[in-house]
Amino acid sequence: MALSPETTLKACPLFKGFTDTGIQIFAAAAVSRAFPKGTALFSEGKAGDSLLIVGEGTVRLSARNPGGEDVSLGEVTVGEPLGELALVQKGERLCTATASTDVLALEIRAADFQKLLAQKPQACIKLLMGIVSHFGAKARDNRDMLRTLVARSTGA
Repeated sequence: MALSPETTLKACPLFKGFTDTGIQIFAAAAVSRAFPKGTALFSEGKAGDSLLIVGEGTVRLSARNPGGEDVSLGEVTVGEPLGELALVQKGERLCTATASTDVLALEIRAADFQKLLAQKPQACIKLLMGIVSHFGAKARDNRDMLRTLVARSTGA
């Protein structure tokens, strides 16, 4: 089954408040990708070069602990973004994303985003603000968990 890029983008919090025209700008740049169950969408430590938005299915996030064990970081489902920082800065993926089910996703490559930045700067700035807002919300959501981890590691 094919993904509707417009519907997928409208379901994603990064595109909250976008007009239909803004959605169409990014829908035209997005590529639909299929990931069979068990395959990696991306791997920890590898270069990140795109944003993925889950259109169908569930993705498991995990990372290796200092002992080399795979630790689950949770799941991402329909409408949620993955790897959004790749549009903001070059760097390595912070975790591994593996398809828990068959997954259909939209991909916006950093190179295509850079081209759009020159052509449609207002739309790109709006997306960047969405990424910052979403990232801030995730940090706030994880604050209590981080405090618990810090307290455990310091013996507090």
